[in-house]
Amino acid sequence: MTVAGQDTEVVRALQALEDDRSSVRLRAALAIGATPDPRYVDRLVERCATEPEFFVRDMLTWALTRHPVSLTLPALLRELRSGRAQARSQALHTLSKTGDRQVWPAITRELLTDADDEVARSAWRAAVVLVPEGQETALATVLATQLGRGGRETQLSLSQALVALGEVMVPALLRAETAPHIRAHVLATQRLLRDPDAGFTYAVEEAKRVVALGGSGQEGR
Repeated sequence: MTVAGQDTEVVRALQALEDDRSSVRLRAALAIGATPDPRYVDRLVERCATEPEFFVRDMLTWALTRHPVSLTLPALLRELRSGRAQARSQALHTLSKTGDRQVWPAITRELLTDADDEVARSAWRAAVVLVPEGQETALATVLATQLGRGGRETQLSLSQALVALGEVMVPALLRAETAPHIRAHVLATQRLLRDPDAGFTYAVEEAKRVVALGGSGQEGR
């Protein structure tokens, strides 16, 4: 294919990313990932910030991971400072997929405690993937400050992140506040650590019963 022909394909693919039909945008992201080109990177990152469909966003992330990290990293790191929550959230998600631990300093406390639940959840997932050896305890301490936050999905995400850190997170749980809703989340997370197959809903309900009865959650261990 000639250079002019290649340019035409790039233009068409980028235009398709803006199509009103999600199926067209999905195919465009798939095609871009199948034929990586540096000219796609900035537009892929920009589209991540505004794309309304989850499956398309996930394909955009996949397409970005098909490009060299040296090209995608600067644009993704810029998105972490965006005023748009989806831009921050999707950039964190994409960074977690690259697995490049050099970005760890960019996973700040501000992102881990972001006011937007989706951003915070993405930051938690990224953090447990990218945390360098020896930093797990410090990360667990920050994550524990978010116990009791949000609804079921948010609390599940936090528990999963803490459990992924393993036993190093236990001291942070033990230092957590004792307000009933926080205590229940602590106990549910401890239950998941001991029995990952228990299921979060069951662990939460059991924890609520323990808190209501004034128990410590250590009974029967």
